[in-house]
Amino acid sequence: MSVTGGQFYHGDEKVRKSFHGTKLSLSPLQLHHSGHYHCRGWVTSGVSRGWQESAPVTMTVHGVPLSGVSVWAQPPGGQVAPVDRLVRSCAVAMGTSPLSFSWHRGGSEAPLGTGPRLELHHVGDNDIGHYHCRVSNGDSVAESVPLNVTVL
Repeated sequence: MSVTGGQFYHGDEKVRKSFHGTKLSLSPLQLHHSGHYHCRGWVTSGVSRGWQESAPVTMTVHGVPLSGVSVWAQPPGGQVAPVDRLVRSCAVAMGTSPLSFSWHRGGSEAPLGTGPRLELHHVGDNDIGHYHCRVSNGDSVAESVPLNVTVL
């Protein structure tokens, strides 16, 4: 028996149609990918051939680990003049919700703020340092590369 192509379904919804491949890849994997899957393939067996449907399989996505946490600043590079306003933003490339954010300076565990943005008003010498964003989704924790803040 040989399967030369197929159609993949999530419930009754067609996920992908491929008449040359027999594999389904879901990337990046998310919680909404959980559910029942089956495929319908073109099968040849000896002289007979035709469409056949697979038995359903159940896939459960429990949580996608966080990755790709990044920070950026406005003004760019985190260089500000005294008394300027500095806005830092944090983003996550991959991971399941709900997300919680915390901002830290240097090696301190005490959060400076929560949320995907942190604003500093009236920036001065006391604000110089390396800032990073920590993101958690209950299953995993990821941190950004530090952003250096300097005062010109």
